[in-house]
Amino acid sequence: MEVGSAVRSLRTQHQPAWAPAARARGRRSRDQASAAFAFARAPRRVRCRAMQPHPPPPTVRTVTIPYADLRERDKDLGGKIEEGLGPHGLGIVSIAGVPDFPELRKRLLLLAPRIANLPEDVKKKLEDPDSRYNFGWSHGKEKLESGKLDTFKGSFYANPVLDVPTTDDVLVSRYPSYCRPNIWPSDNLPELEIAFKALGKLMMEVGLMLAHHCDRYVMRQGVGQYDGDSLEQTIASSRCHKGRLLYYFPRQFSKQTEAGSVSSWCGWHTDHGSLTGLTCGLFTKNSVEVPCPDSAAGLYIRTRDNQVVKVVFDEDQLAYQIGETTEILSRGYLCATPHSVQAPSSENASNVDRSTFALFMQPDWNEKLKFPSEIPYHQELIPPNGTLTFGEYSERLVSKYYQTTT
Repeated sequence: MEVGSAVRSLRTQHQPAWAPAARARGRRSRDQASAAFAFARAPRRVRCRAMQPHPPPPTVRTVTIPYADLRERDKDLGGKIEEGLGPHGLGIVSIAGVPDFPELRKRLLLLAPRIANLPEDVKKKLEDPDSRYNFGWSHGKEKLESGKLDTFKGSFYANPVLDVPTTDDVLVSRYPSYCRPNIWPSDNLPELEIAFKALGKLMMEVGLMLAHHCDRYVMRQGVGQYDGDSLEQTIASSRCHKGRLLYYFPRQFSKQTEAGSVSSWCGWHTDHGSLTGLTCGLFTKNSVEVPCPDSAAGLYIRTRDNQVVKVVFDEDQLAYQIGETTEILSRGYLCATPHSVQAPSSENASNVDRSTFALFMQPDWNEKLKFPSEIPYHQELIPPNGTLTFGEYSERLVSKYYQTTT
């Protein structure tokens, strides 16, 4: 699932690697990189702090890793990991050349408007209020930022790996947002299950490859092992993974200020799991695929030095963002990504919708997480001993961002 949370971003005198001036000069020198490592190893730990946006936002490309390099476990990708996901990066990287991905992406995303436009009585049967709408169809149940209900998008949630994560009734009752079974529209849209699982499993496989290289990078920073399993082991052993097919409803053209807000389609938030895979958005108008009608629309990220930037990557690339749990357990050497989505606001954008897919890879509900005191996230949720299972932690977080159902 995707929940909103404020994040802390690093205040630093070092210019981030993605900055336009840095790009003009090329890669940072070895001495500069060493200085960055020295700063990262200092007793004062790396933190990520969200600040107010500084318009107009520039557009930047993600750091890209070739799939052929990613699949080589002994390949040294530390520089790419640091540049994209480290203390001075954007917190996002893209993977190029993933076999079969372009076809699987389009096949699933074209189904998003179809499920959103199913009859209301059919969608009602696909809802699962007992899971806090974290399985099946969800629309208007989530609240972000100011506490207003998010009605701009609808979501279809499912575990792409396990249809029935557990048969233990106690666990199903305790952690319904992870342990309840999938709900599929088998009678009305049977192709959804096939397409959803195919793309979700591929993104999971690629995500595990990336997690392996993230582990190697973190352990080279002199912090030793994680408090618990490595990121790769945590993801591989989990039964909690959740796919989310998102459909952003068309918005009528408006000259109001809010239409041009960088959070007009999806409010600012940070994913709270381990690693999030996401596809490039697909725009359609009257069921026909169209180019993005507004160059300002799309994904925005709040950077480590308090700027807001529009982030782009190619539609045939897979992108991955660090989740808040990984930032905490890596003690800030891998940074979570505050992000939002801006709706198109030009006259050409009327009646244009957007579909995308995210895979939230996260620890098992029984995985014990020890929260280091030097990275003080959500202290009001953490017990005195600093330890919670992921299930306990995520349920407490979700309570902050979803309406309580009765």
